[in-house]
Amino acid sequence: MIELSSEVITQWVMSYLWVLFRTGSVFMTMPVIGTQLVPMRIRLFLALAVTAIIAPHIPAAPMIDPLSLGTWVMIAEQILIGVAMGFALQLLFQIHVLAGQIIAMQMGLGFASMNDPSMGISVAVIAQVFTMLVTLLFLAMNGHLVVIEVMVESFTTLPIGETLLATDFYALVLRFSWVLSAALLVGLPAITALLIVNLAFGVMMRAAPQLNIFSIGFPLTLIFGLFIMWVLLGSVAEQYQVVTTETLIWLRAFVRAD
Repeated sequence: MIELSSEVITQWVMSYLWVLFRTGSVFMTMPVIGTQLVPMRIRLFLALAVTAIIAPHIPAAPMIDPLSLGTWVMIAEQILIGVAMGFALQLLFQIHVLAGQIIAMQMGLGFASMNDPSMGISVAVIAQVFTMLVTLLFLAMNGHLVVIEVMVESFTTLPIGETLLATDFYALVLRFSWVLSAALLVGLPAITALLIVNLAFGVMMRAAPQLNIFSIGFPLTLIFGLFIMWVLLGSVAEQYQVVTTETLIWLRAFVRAD
């Protein structure tokens, strides 16, 4: 008859809980799976399933008293790592949302907004188009599988019980400036073309002040903007691949997998 002591049972349960905290945090904050489109119960079941698969194959966690302060510190670390990974992936989507917002303001559609079911907020229509395209590309290129792979690898490169450094979070803060620059690069062709159109209307108004340029400028700017968007959509996949590569490289660097 096999007899299990309380220490063995506690160690076994805690080894699964450490993995669950990090895995659950990633699934609750990452794009697509972590949005409101996926019910909370489905995300929880997915986190439990992934935990049950990978927990027996990762390095053993250090033995800690479940009622000690170190346990809560380790729980906070695992949640923080998972949230940081999901947040880095959210920045990938917010780059295109911000680019869509800038383009919408340039073409006069900044007031046209609709509810984003994934985030539960109102965004510009152009930004919503970019969001749907990025979501489809993320799933078509197996981005969710790559995220799970990096997350599983993080338990080896950033094992449970290892303390995070301040430089890791400093690198995360630097991503904010990278988001703005990347959004400008994504929408730069459309922004430049719409700027030329607005400059042309400004020259026309100076040359012929008697013309009511505002009555014809808005519909023409809108038409040119839609045409530019149609042309721009052909290069979205290439731009998405470049931005995604940079995001995944940083994500692997954050979990020290490079």
